[in-house]
Amino acid sequence: MSQPAVVLLVRFKSALSLEEITDVVNSRIDQFRALDGLMQKYYLHDKQSGEIAGLYLWDSAESLSDYQQCELRNTIAAAYEAVGAPRIEVYEVLEVLRR
Repeated sequence: MSQPAVVLLVRFKSALSLEEITDVVNSRIDQFRALDGLMQKYYLHDKQSGEIAGLYLWDSAESLSDYQQCELRNTIAAAYEAVGAPRIEVYEVLEVLRR
């Protein structure tokens, strides 16, 4: 895998059970696989806080920008029944440990 240029972290609490969240992930995973420029996505759960997170590795800032404008991105909070507004963090990748 080539080095990602940008990392996106989206975190939120959900009104859904962990089983329901897994069902949502599985129902939408092919849509994420089809996104241009998305190199990898990790679906995360913090047992302590109960937060759900998505960690996305993008090949470029342009690919991330395209994603931020698409309908799929705009449906995340509703699909997962987010409690409150999701926290969104974007990072430029400076270096990677392994290539």
